Amino acid sequence: MSGDRFDRRFTRMRRLLDAKLGTAVRAGAPKDLTEGCRYVLAGGGKRVRGALVLLSCEAVGGRARDALNTGLAVETLHNFTLVHDDIMDNAPARRGRPTVHTRWDVNNALLVGDVLVGLAFAMLLKTRTAQPRRLVELLTRGLLDVCEGQALDLEFSHRSDVTVDEYFHMIEKKTGRLFGTAAELGAAVGGGSAREAAALRAFGHHLGRAFQIQDDLLDVTADRRRFGKAIGGDIMEGKRTFLMLKALERARGKDRAYLRRALHFSTARHPARNAGVIAGVTDLYRRYGVIDEARTVIGLNTTLALKNLEQLRPGPATGMLRWLSELMMNRES
Repeated sequence: MSGDRFDRRFTRMRRLLDAKLGTAVRAGAPKDLTEGCRYVLAGGGKRVRGALVLLSCEAVGGRARDALNTGLAVETLHNFTLVHDDIMDNAPARRGRPTVHTRWDVNNALLVGDVLVGLAFAMLLKTRTAQPRRLVELLTRGLLDVCEGQALDLEFSHRSDVTVDEYFHMIEKKTGRLFGTAAELGAAVGGGSAREAAALRAFGHHLGRAFQIQDDLLDVTADRRRFGKAIGGDIMEGKRTFLMLKALERARGKDRAYLRRALHFSTARHPARNAGVIAGVTDLYRRYGVIDEARTVIGLNTTLALKNLEQLRPGPATGMLRWLSELMMNRES
């Protein structure tokens, strides 16, 4: 299958997932809660995790349509994490739209996230499978790990001694786990062997790691119109990203002191200085080579992800998983 055919099929998958998610919540009372849930699920996105479920199911010999409800469950759970992440990060926009807590309020956004978790498991239980308990176990473990990863991310914001290794451990839970869970869930629905499931879990793990570092990179290199959120947001929030931690490892003297001050910079007290701080930190990232290193690590993890696909039977689904991996590595938003 050619790249153009992969692209067309991925577009069809996204449209199907969008359509199903857009109608997953019926209008009703309480109005703000139901409208908030519909707003989130109809908000678009890449739908990569849902597509991973469908393609992983096919890659082990199953049918994508049998995994649709599971794919919807993973996408819904992912959207829950975004709603709560945005609250914790005080983010004003997501995918070019106001965040839920901005459009409504924090309390309603918290409830929207809670309902999305319930909806995710309700969707999962609609999957016809010989091992429903296994699916629930996988999604539950994924949920717990994502929450633990987010808690680590929050803990890091209060520490000045976070290491790159600790960062990797955090993103393995916060981002990599849900990618791995999506792929393993697809294998379970498709009746894959333990070996196939392990290969797909490892594939998703490395793809998720590459995806998160790419997010860190796009925060300072993306075109704002395509990115859908403010450039330099991680810097303004004092995030311990791969770029920041690597720069702190390498910088000395006044450069290191500047980076440490940037970590504790208050956007609320100094809004007029935001652009200058973002530009200053980004310049140091370039001077110390951490932007280039981030690209290298993204490429390495994508290669490791693809290596795991060699354990699967060749076919259109594995070919499309390869194509999707390369697409993620080269994305601009």
